[in-house]
Amino acid sequence: MTDRQDLPAPEHGLVLTHFLTVRDVVRSRNFYADILGGQVVLEENPAIVKVANSWIIMNPGGGPTPDKPDVVLAPPQPGDPVSSFLNVRVADIAAFYSEAKAKNAHFLTEPLDRKAELRCYLRDPDGYLIEVGQATGMLHGAFADRVVRGG
Repeated sequence: MTDRQDLPAPEHGLVLTHFLTVRDVVRSRNFYADILGGQVVLEENPAIVKVANSWIIMNPGGGPTPDKPDVVLAPPQPGDPVSSFLNVRVADIAAFYSEAKAKNAHFLTEPLDRKAELRCYLRDPDGYLIEVGQATGMLHGAFADRVVRGG
């Protein structure tokens, strides 16, 4: 029996969770439990992994349902533009990076100094983007340079 405190089921107010449409529930569930140190709360239908003070909910894709007509859920395809991503904040990015690499996590680069923070990105088994960052300069009033876009 799952303890209520482990489920995203608040007694008051709300909690924020993140839902991912995945190709292979077991593979994705194991990734989030292993790489992010999560606790598997439900194995499937849907899979729920409690990570720190949040939850990641995973289920396969599918067509419209009565509560979401005209909506089809599908995991990202290679080359798809990214419109959102999971943002993970860590106390020690070097340790996280080293441990995750040892578990075969796929990072785009090693952690880079972005002035306000050290930051890197990795992809989960379905290709979802995950930012991993450690606050550094921002703790002392140093923030990233503004990006100037032509217009």
